[in-house]
Amino acid sequence: MTTDPTKEIAQLEAEATAALEGATDLAALEECERVAFRSKRSRFSEMHQNLGSIAPEKRRVLGRLLNELRARLESVADGRRVELVAAGRAERLAADRLDLTEVLPGRLAGHLHLVTQVREALEDVFVGMGYEIAEGPEVETGWRNFEALNIPEDHPARSPLDTFYVDFGEPWSVLLRPHTSPVQIRLLQRGVLPIYAVVPGRTYRKDTPDSTHLPVFHQIEGLVVDRGVTFADLKGTIDTFVRAIFGEGTRTRLRPGYFPFTEPSAEFEMSCVICGGEGCRTCAGVGWIELGGCGMVHPAVFEATGVDPEQWTGFAFGFGIDRLAIMRHEIADLRVMTENDVRFLGQF
Repeated sequence: MTTDPTKEIAQLEAEATAALEGATDLAALEECERVAFRSKRSRFSEMHQNLGSIAPEKRRVLGRLLNELRARLESVADGRRVELVAAGRAERLAADRLDLTEVLPGRLAGHLHLVTQVREALEDVFVGMGYEIAEGPEVETGWRNFEALNIPEDHPARSPLDTFYVDFGEPWSVLLRPHTSPVQIRLLQRGVLPIYAVVPGRTYRKDTPDSTHLPVFHQIEGLVVDRGVTFADLKGTIDTFVRAIFGEGTRTRLRPGYFPFTEPSAEFEMSCVICGGEGCRTCAGVGWIELGGCGMVHPAVFEATGVDPEQWTGFAFGFGIDRLAIMRHEIADLRVMTENDVRFLGQF
């Protein structure tokens, strides 16, 4: 070593650090490491070997300094290696990237799916009526899906045969939402009244795919909470949006029904769009097609979310967007919505 070994250590660190940080690829980095401190012929190894010729009291100090230097150089090399690996990965991804943005003159690159078109049409109708569009998570708690909606523990909808449960938390406590009603609970929990909102979104049930059922489908639900809201307001709202979607000549009617979260409850139907209410195969000869369910919000739902049922009343309704789409466009089988056949999708 020189007469001042600490200066030689500092010089080695500066030169080695610059070389390591300037390496342009992994091969160059390995060569810099070899030259700086890994090879038996490196300057670092030479300095380490010269410790034997130094007095014991200085040898301990210089030995510690050399060990600390090696640790710092290894850290610099490891950091540069991470950068080079990341840069190489990014370069490979860029080289493998497919350009799917080509648009030919006079030819559309694509358009919205039929379900999305119908969903946006519904949203436009309700926004025009003064409603807000609300959304929520597709993975929800059992409390918002069931308990808060007054659905008892022995209800068939809570069975794992009907509902997709998620392996998270307590058993059967988290699930893929089977309806968009949990968002209604979130709106009520928000505590901002009155509420005029619709909730569109994707839902999940263990249904076998057929002409009228899919395991993954889309719903839209409405919730109105205000002072003095009546069943007549619900009927008027249903009439308004059905006629806006299907035309002024479309009629609606309510039939008694049952839902745990509404009381009284009803099924709402519309006159068949195929036969105009005269009776055909689509409507099984009755002239009416069931569209969804509705009713006045049950007081138990208000109490579960901290809303005073003595001061506030409300109604809710819900139906499938996919089913509404096939009725609107006279499509016989719901499954064609998920087949991605461009011959079908290109018609809409």
